[in-house]
Amino acid sequence: MNRRRCVNAAITVVCALTVLASPALTLGASAAPLPPGAPAAPAAPAAPKKTLEEVRKEIEGLYRQAAAATDAYNLAEEQTKEQSAEIVRLAQMIVAGNEKIDSLKAQAGAAARAQYRNGGLPDGAQFVLTDDPQLFLDNAGRFKEGQKATKDLIAEMTRTQAQLTVYAKDAGTNWTKLEANRVKQATAKKDINDKIAAAKKLESTLAAEELERLRRLEEQEQYRQQTAWVNTGVLKGLNTTATPQGKRAVEFATAQIGKPYIWGAEGPDSYDCSGLTQRAWGTAGRNIPRTSQEQWRLLPKVDIKDMRPGDLIVYFKDASHIGMYVGNGAIVHAPRPGRDVTLAGAGSMEILGVVRPE
Repeated sequence: MNRRRCVNAAITVVCALTVLASPALTLGASAAPLPPGAPAAPAAPAAPKKTLEEVRKEIEGLYRQAAAATDAYNLAEEQTKEQSAEIVRLAQMIVAGNEKIDSLKAQAGAAARAQYRNGGLPDGAQFVLTDDPQLFLDNAGRFKEGQKATKDLIAEMTRTQAQLTVYAKDAGTNWTKLEANRVKQATAKKDINDKIAAAKKLESTLAAEELERLRRLEEQEQYRQQTAWVNTGVLKGLNTTATPQGKRAVEFATAQIGKPYIWGAEGPDSYDCSGLTQRAWGTAGRNIPRTSQEQWRLLPKVDIKDMRPGDLIVYFKDASHIGMYVGNGAIVHAPRPGRDVTLAGAGSMEILGVVRPE
């Protein structure tokens, strides 16, 4: 690192000397040299240094953007899984349909060969051509049954061919969607990594003491928001009892405290915010959508005054974060990269609303 700094410094000095040694240029004429003793031109003012609070807000904004991109990635991944499974299902149906077509063709071939052996007459038709009235009536019925069977066979082949055409078309449509979602995943993944890298780069410019102050500023802001939320009286009269299913979800979520946030993670060793809530409720026997935005969109909404432990609180206008309410004004959640699953004040972030998986 010292060697690199020396090289960079040397390059800077060489460039500076080159600039100083070169004649100043304008759009059409050379600038006259400064007379001896004349004061040098004032240096451009340095950009004002950001305050630690401004840095905190910028880092928070970058991680918020990364969270939104994580939701986009998780949704694309979920849709990719669904479409892959659908393509497999359609492929199996196409195979089964082709086998059925082969079987029907074999039946039709057997009927055609029998007709050829009977001199071009369908099987059983020769028995109709008899002088015995009773035998004629008996075999006429069988002949009609044979004709119906042939028509049914042709109709079944036609239906099966039509189904195969639909299956093939659906498979093609799902393949197109699959490829589009893979592109969305790749784009979202790049966006996530870019935002996290930018936040970490900003954090890396801070000294250890500043990083500690930054963490305290984060905690102070969360405490300020939580205090303001509690002071509204929102906790008065709240139901403090979880249902048996909700209790299992809360027990699972709180047991994950201390595990790291990793975007896209669904456990068991790490989680992102919606991966934690999905796994907790899955353990309690209720399958819910994968992303915080889909959990907000698809799960039943409840008023905050009716909230109870196990409910999910969705945060920010874009529903990019989610946590589980555990009672006493607290949530358990996976905050962001660089943080672990933890308890926090339920009102320490901007609340969008509450949903109930039950």
